[in-house]
Amino acid sequence: MPNTGPDSIKDIYFIAICGTGMTALAGMLKSQGYEVRGSDENVYPPMSTFLADLGILVHNGFSEDHLEPAPDLVVIGNSMSRGNPEVEAVLERKINYTSLPLALKEFFIRSQYSCVVAGTHGKTTTASLLAWILEKSGKDPGFFIGGIPENFGQGFKLGKGEIFVSEGDEYDSAFFDKGSKFLHYMPDLVILNNIEYDHVDIFKSMDDVKTTFSRLINLIPRNGVLIVNWDDPVVRELSTKAFSKVVGFGLNEEAHWHASNIEMTENRTEFDVYHKGEFFGRFSIPLYGTHMVQNCLGVIAGSTALGISEKEIMDGLTSFKNVRRRLQFIGEANNIKVFDDFAHHPTEVKATLTGLKSRFPGRRFWAIFEPRTATSKRKLYEEAYTNGFEIADRVILTPPHKPEKVPAHERLSVERISSTLRDRDKPNWIFSPNSDMLDFLKENLEANDVVLFMSNGDFNQIPRKLINVL
Repeated sequence: MPNTGPDSIKDIYFIAICGTGMTALAGMLKSQGYEVRGSDENVYPPMSTFLADLGILVHNGFSEDHLEPAPDLVVIGNSMSRGNPEVEAVLERKINYTSLPLALKEFFIRSQYSCVVAGTHGKTTTASLLAWILEKSGKDPGFFIGGIPENFGQGFKLGKGEIFVSEGDEYDSAFFDKGSKFLHYMPDLVILNNIEYDHVDIFKSMDDVKTTFSRLINLIPRNGVLIVNWDDPVVRELSTKAFSKVVGFGLNEEAHWHASNIEMTENRTEFDVYHKGEFFGRFSIPLYGTHMVQNCLGVIAGSTALGISEKEIMDGLTSFKNVRRRLQFIGEANNIKVFDDFAHHPTEVKATLTGLKSRFPGRRFWAIFEPRTATSKRKLYEEAYTNGFEIADRVILTPPHKPEKVPAHERLSVERISSTLRDRDKPNWIFSPNSDMLDFLKENLEANDVVLFMSNGDFNQIPRKLINVL
């Protein structure tokens, strides 16, 4: 933290306070007794309501006048850049400033045993699982997660215990700190799920991605532990450079922890767990897909390292309620089930489609996808998306969200994906997420269909609107 420590700070100002993480951090600091205020554009519920309920003043729009009187510290969101009037005023007046991950480190993580869950995919669910098992076993952890675990109803918690769980995001921290957020989290225990090329707007190559994860591994102290997915070759490669203890998990029998005899029903997934070749237990989870089994294995290994018993782990997994927008069941009408998921990288899309289809074998399956992230809007992964969508029986694609953000020669073409799917005899359509899509679905869905929406946005609330019109 530049020039000052938490003990000398009373008044904290947030620029771009309505981001999910920024709102959570503001709430945590307010509950600790700090004076908190901030600003953002387009201030609206639920964030505005949440902040108002906490007594946090939020200015709608940015103005350097909002920084009067001068706060002791300014937290600048990573969506902010030079040219913002408040950012310019902070720099000119030499007001102390920091980023979200740096503030999280100094105010909440430094004094705790830090558990960081990282990887390209699955970190929100895995971090939520770990936090819930710790909570259920009486450890009273703190946590900061980039989603909403249904067991808690919010993505953060100030615990009275000694453990803090963080979702380790590899995205950059701020315009003045281009390093990954997780590099600030002082890890004692790291669960590393998988590593793929993603966030193409900040990582120029797979080597860049590997470098930042290597730096995370290099921060784990000698008395710490690195828990790695043994099924991922990149993760295995990088783990060889660790100075800490390394524990492997996966479907590979060479791993210290591995799963077998995986069985899926409409309501649960069950699997056997072995530790160093010895049977550890049979577990049941209300989650679906082999990728979820891998997530759970990482948590089982991590929980065991933290002193949690097999029974406590089993109770936590069994009672887990999932994470909002992670294969979330929206509702059912006319025997048509509607699900919503945050999947956007092609690997996530394929894993989510596979998991849900295995849950409802024999039912007609609709995949509806919106390319919205910097990665998903690039043609780099067109073939991977096409291959993933083949799992579904019917496919609907939307035009990329804000396509102008990607150079034309690098831009994904849903028309090309659609054409290739037609060549492979896969029925598909292109619709914007509006009333036309809703009308089409209303006319073409049949009893027993399963519908899956995938986007990192809200899909214009089409999933919930669909239930209403059905």
